[in-house]
Amino acid sequence: MARNKSRGDDGVFITFEGDDGVGKSTHIRFLSDTLRSLGYEVVSLREPGGTSIGEQLRAIVLDPNNPEIAAKAELLIYEAARAQIVCEVIAPALKRGAVVLSDRFIDSTVAYQGYGRGLDISFIDAANKFATSGLMPDKTLLMTCSDGTDRLDRVGRRAIKDRLDGADKDFHDAVSRGFSEIVASDRGRIDVVDTSGARSETARLIFRALDDLFPELNDGSVDFEETLLRFDQAHKH
Repeated sequence: MARNKSRGDDGVFITFEGDDGVGKSTHIRFLSDTLRSLGYEVVSLREPGGTSIGEQLRAIVLDPNNPEIAAKAELLIYEAARAQIVCEVIAPALKRGAVVLSDRFIDSTVAYQGYGRGLDISFIDAANKFATSGLMPDKTLLMTCSDGTDRLDRVGRRAIKDRLDGADKDFHDAVSRGFSEIVASDRGRIDVVDTSGARSETARLIFRALDDLFPELNDGSVDFEETLLRFDQAHKH
């Protein structure tokens, strides 16, 4: 049975945010593997997606062949996918005491559709609250890269590029500013993690950021080097 650190009989909800190409999916997998080794039930998700309906909506909103999607329609597609995954997956998982790790959540909508598309942020906040029934993460990790690598260079390494990857530099600069504003407004929930160092350094930063939720990540319960080695072997491409 999953143990929990913050929500009484409920589980723990952690979200990962940031620009594409900064290592969110890799570190979600590593954290998930580590927590499972400690006896937790872990549910890993991505937004949009994570359900049959959500994956269909994801295919529509991120398809580069759909450039004509209006900003307001884009927002509502994201919120529809979010309402479905909260109802179908996240809320039940938390109720039974699981740890839920999500690649993106409400902050991405504020950054991309609010700051990036220029839609009204107060409306987005209300839409987020409606879609999630007020559910908020226990902790959000904003992944950034300060090594000077251009975002387009990082994304360019990916074989598949989505509709948002094709947006111009001004859009992505606005999104980055949006994430900075979000951090400034909610420092109690959000920790910034710099991913520009070695993968092991980033993983240690994540573990330290989660110390209040999972102290065993940092108290010697985890053989970090052995765990990282097993992870690398398991996820070789």
